[in-house]
Amino acid sequence: MIDLYYWTTPNGHKITIFLEESGLPYKIIPVNIGQGAQFEPEFLKISPNNKIPAIVDHNPSGGGEPISLFESGAILLYLSEKTGQFLSKNLHNRYHTVQWLFWQVAGLGPMAGQTHHFTQYASEKIPYAIERYTKETSRLYAVLDKHLKDRDYIADEYSIADMACYPWIVPYEKQQQDLENFPNLKKWFKLIEARPAVRRAYDIAREMNPETTLSAEAKKILFGQGAGIVRGN
Repeated sequence: MIDLYYWTTPNGHKITIFLEESGLPYKIIPVNIGQGAQFEPEFLKISPNNKIPAIVDHNPSGGGEPISLFESGAILLYLSEKTGQFLSKNLHNRYHTVQWLFWQVAGLGPMAGQTHHFTQYASEKIPYAIERYTKETSRLYAVLDKHLKDRDYIADEYSIADMACYPWIVPYEKQQQDLENFPNLKKWFKLIEARPAVRRAYDIAREMNPETTLSAEAKKILFGQGAGIVRGN
């Protein structure tokens, strides 16, 4: 059994998609980040960076003590290696997948996330920041669009690279992007969107958290924390 510490964010969706695709038994433990649950001591033992998602695998391969992991990219790698699914054993294909996984966690996610922040949540609209991040998000969309010109999936076959990237394209309108400008990306997006496991993952999210707006208190919790929250002062 996998315990999944989860909330309804793009990084959280990556893991529910994998678990729904793979058929691994799992239990969701909600971590309502808008209410500060990510700072609870018990959660910090598993995820010291006070971010979701995180997992505890009570039945790791080879036996032994349960293993806990945080960081969505690391979790996807772990689960694919545990199950032998969605990560090719062929050396070239494997690292083709891994490089695009790293591209997402290092580029697409952070840049799109900053776009979300400055266009949707920032108390002050800063034109330079909005332009900076929407342009960089557009550039990353174009990189993926160009890559997908002659293939259906990011790494030629459906993989953890697709699972990592898709949730960060779902809120494309919040990122001020138009999929009509990226036809190869749009085709890929529709292909992933239609997968039954992906639909189930998003159904879980809607059932758990139908609220799509953030209260002023939630924004303070999410965006107002500095080193003191880590140090406990």
